[in-house]
Amino acid sequence: MSLLKIQHLIDDAKCFETVRELRWPDGVMCPHCHADEVTKRGFDDTQPDRQRYLCKSCHRQFDDWTETVFAGHHKPLKTWILCLYFMGLNLSNAQIAKELNLNKDDVHTMTTQLRDGIVEKKPRVLLAGELECDEVYVMAGHKGNPDAVKKKAENPGGDASKASGVGAHLPKRSPRFSA
Repeated sequence: MSLLKIQHLIDDAKCFETVRELRWPDGVMCPHCHADEVTKRGFDDTQPDRQRYLCKSCHRQFDDWTETVFAGHHKPLKTWILCLYFMGLNLSNAQIAKELNLNKDDVHTMTTQLRDGIVEKKPRVLLAGELECDEVYVMAGHKGNPDAVKKKAENPGGDASKASGVGAHLPKRSPRFSA
């Protein structure tokens, strides 16, 4: 009995089509000058579904992977997509490596690059309008307790912190360093 592997269900052509749709929802644009006047220039020699383009404005060539997390790598796109899918399922790098029949170090590099790419593309959060914050109380010595500070100043010999319960866990200071 043969097991059905998820790798056999995913098609490279469909993966490239999906990447194009996500990357350029309004049509292909040059990643260098952002012009939308581009012409198709055939396909990559090693990956026949990877489209090449030429920008009519800046005359630079680019492809589906130019300036993406996939650029400079030779793994098939479906491997990257499956890696991302498995990351979404919260699988460990070791589990992903086993599922994709890859080296653990290669998977570590891929997952790191995918995470970095997601963080890089994440829009910056800008706060506007009225903001509301919860209050926080931090106990550090007499900070935030002016009565204890006042008592200590009035009675330098006595230990006001024990009486008020504030700062009782702090060691006593030498008189020459006290404020």
